[in-house]
Amino acid sequence: MRRSFLTAEWRYLAMLNYAVDPAILVPLLPPGTELDFFNGTTFVSVVGFRFLRTKVLGIGIPLHRNFEEVNLRFYVRRRGPEGWRRGVVFVRELVPRWAIAWVARTIYGEPYTALPMDHVIVQTNGSMAVEYRWKRDGRWESLGVHGIGAPQPLAVGSHEEFIAEHYWGYTAFRGGCSEYQVEHPPWRIWRGTQSYLRADVRTLYGDQFVAALSTSPVSSLIADGSEVTVRGKAEL
Repeated sequence: MRRSFLTAEWRYLAMLNYAVDPAILVPLLPPGTELDFFNGTTFVSVVGFRFLRTKVLGIGIPLHRNFEEVNLRFYVRRRGPEGWRRGVVFVRELVPRWAIAWVARTIYGEPYTALPMDHVIVQTNGSMAVEYRWKRDGRWESLGVHGIGAPQPLAVGSHEEFIAEHYWGYTAFRGGCSEYQVEHPPWRIWRGTQSYLRADVRTLYGDQFVAALSTSPVSSLIADGSEVTVRGKAEL
């Protein structure tokens, strides 16, 4: 078993999920991976969530334990000894701590950027509303999802399960591919009844994502989250 690199809680994951032309994603594939489809469609997701009680190699670093992250990701798979490993690739990741962004970019090749960030989470007996915000070029941008009722288990074979149940991460790194494993129990979700992405997509993610992210998402959801363990990367 690979060594545990990071432990934390990931909580209140707001996910906006968009259909996208697979040709946009093929140039971004790390070597040895291929696109993962759901019912013949490729998806990207804009995801905001809370990192809580974070430890790296068992050590909690002051002022770097609790913070927000917002990322754009897409879905891939790679064949391992046990069968297909379903994973994600990140296009860009935002965090509010420059040290986290620097280490992730320099040592692990992850596309992190440090920006001022904030969040608002409002939960009542009948609803859940989550918003994540980040500040670029003097302006605040945001994503948000609103759900109603109580969180429900993921339905086997559902679109929501496809989005939430990817347990590997892949990065194009030093001319090859690095792979890491994420462990967590299945999450419960609120299906989104309202959602929004208020951002300059062109300057945030690139021209190729403007068309997809300017439409309404195919789905949105909020996952309650859990404790997670990230096991160290392997160079493939």
